Amino acid sequence: MSTGRFNRTRGIALAAITSTAVVAGVLFIQSGAGADPKPTLEEAKKQVAALQHKSEEAGEAANDLRGEITASQARLKALQAAVNKQQAQVDKVKRQIGSLAVAGYQTSGMSTTAQLLLSQNPDQFLSQASTAQAFAGQQTSVLRKFQDAQGKVTDLQASAQSELASLQAVQAQQSKLIAEAKGNLDAAQKVLGKLSDAERARIQAENDAEAEKARKERPSRDGDRMDDDMPVPANGRAGQAVAVAMNQLGDPYVWGAEGPSSFDCSGLMLYAWGKAGVSLPHSSKAQANEGRRVSKSQLMPGDLIFYYQPISHVGMYIGNGRMVHAPRPGKSVETSSIDTMPFNSAIRPG
Repeated sequence: MSTGRFNRTRGIALAAITSTAVVAGVLFIQSGAGADPKPTLEEAKKQVAALQHKSEEAGEAANDLRGEITASQARLKALQAAVNKQQAQVDKVKRQIGSLAVAGYQTSGMSTTAQLLLSQNPDQFLSQASTAQAFAGQQTSVLRKFQDAQGKVTDLQASAQSELASLQAVQAQQSKLIAEAKGNLDAAQKVLGKLSDAERARIQAENDAEAEKARKERPSRDGDRMDDDMPVPANGRAGQAVAVAMNQLGDPYVWGAEGPSSFDCSGLMLYAWGKAGVSLPHSSKAQANEGRRVSKSQLMPGDLIFYYQPISHVGMYIGNGRMVHAPRPGKSVETSSIDTMPFNSAIRPG
């Protein structure tokens, strides 16, 4: 085949391949677009709500590791203090060994007879010589003491290293959960990004209106009164906790926040009951073990209600089948029916 004919054939082939690739690319883009169409406003709201809920689940799982991390950090601090204390004991024994070594060296080059002849006080020397065996025993005792002390240091250091490794593993797990929570929020933003500016503005306006409505439901900013139709337990602390929680209506949900102007779900419970003098952990799962279990039919204002399995959300009962809670990212503290989510359990703090 001539060179010219070969080049013409090659050009036709390349053109055919290029044309096929362009058609395939167009088809791929069209099929891709068909697989991921722009959602309607209502579909977008549902998708965003689902992703924000997943973010809250991961966030509360990360919160649940807070207590474990704090306890591990305390154990590690105690072990490090014990290592330092034991090392000081080792150093003290080392100094004793050094003193005995110097004393032994000063007399090791002479025989007992020579030391007696050269002694300015032979009687005193003979008395000291009689204790030579005891001196040797003292050296052995100090060496054993050193070995024991050094062994304890080694054991404590190993325990500290093991605790540090455990702590780092839990911290890595928490970081992974935090990243998962953020990833879900980023996915929610991508869903919103598919909407028009007008649609996004509408959603924002609805959220702002909900927050404003919630703020108007605050009984009083100083927390000195409650609505008349909300029964308050006789002990008073639960009533105080409810008043504090209600005074946060309209404040934004922020993961990890525990007040005074933003909260996540367990952070709001921690803050409100803390003002009433009851300490709670910053985790909905952990809070479920911080009081007496009560049934749904026995709920009284101040009781904490937990949702989903495993537990990933908590709200505070305020009476009349309603609760106050920080719903999820993108929302604000609000009141809602206690039946809006799958009920798990309830407790009475304090």
